[in-house]
Amino acid sequence: MVNFNGNLIEPSDTFLTSENRGYRYGDALFETLKVVNGKIFFWEDHYFRLMASMRIMRMDIPMDFTMEFLEAQILKTVEANGLLNNTARVRLNIDRGEGGKYLPAPTSSISFNIIAEAFEEPFYSIKDDQSNEVDLYKDFFIAPGLLSGLKSNNKAIQIIGSIYAKENDLGNCLILNTNKAVVEALNGNLFLVKGDKVKTPPLEDGCLKGVMRKQLLEIMSKDVNLYIEEASISPFELQKADELFITNVIQGIVPITKYRKKTYGWEFAKKITDKLNTKIRLES
Repeated sequence: MVNFNGNLIEPSDTFLTSENRGYRYGDALFETLKVVNGKIFFWEDHYFRLMASMRIMRMDIPMDFTMEFLEAQILKTVEANGLLNNTARVRLNIDRGEGGKYLPAPTSSISFNIIAEAFEEPFYSIKDDQSNEVDLYKDFFIAPGLLSGLKSNNKAIQIIGSIYAKENDLGNCLILNTNKAVVEALNGNLFLVKGDKVKTPPLEDGCLKGVMRKQLLEIMSKDVNLYIEEASISPFELQKADELFITNVIQGIVPITKYRKKTYGWEFAKKITDKLNTKIRLES
């Protein structure tokens, strides 16, 4: 079942038309959520990121778009799909409805839809036999700045980059900005580990304001033996790193095992994954 503006409908039913602004212009935002046994992981962070993104996009936030209202709508959708006592991957889509060209029509209004699907893993884990080779994606670049960091429906680079990765038997690609700094992976934020130093690109470089990124920065900041830095990463730094890993809410931490001729371990990534799972259990 799909939740369209609070109404549950069959997925086969038409609920978006060719006039929808999200379809026509990418005038839409989304959040990808992990829900386990009726608990939305990091819901407060998702909600406030969405609200901040709507403001940046100059969307009029409806009065009823409270954290409690949207949470209830998400869980309503999860339950309707028989996943309330299981693990679900949920996508919450927000668009500006219909009407207008680039400039929205005065009659355009905020619309939402929610979809839920089953997902295997309730908690985060790193498998010892995994392989995740990456390379730089250099056909196109993203612009530095906060607009590039929005979780919007404008994902052309991620789409083309994913096709490139598949064609070259890669597990993922790393994206560069116009300053030739490494910004993120196709589907998550990037962390670099060298000795006791952990580095991740700053939001100003154009990376996604990731919810999992925020969680890990908070966890690592409590370790007095670590030096955490939000700073630009040069491609030359990648092969000097001890570990590289990608983060997102659905998968958690995904180690990079190979970049060009350099191979990496994932000892640090495993330790942080354990701390992440501990935090989740304590907050549940």
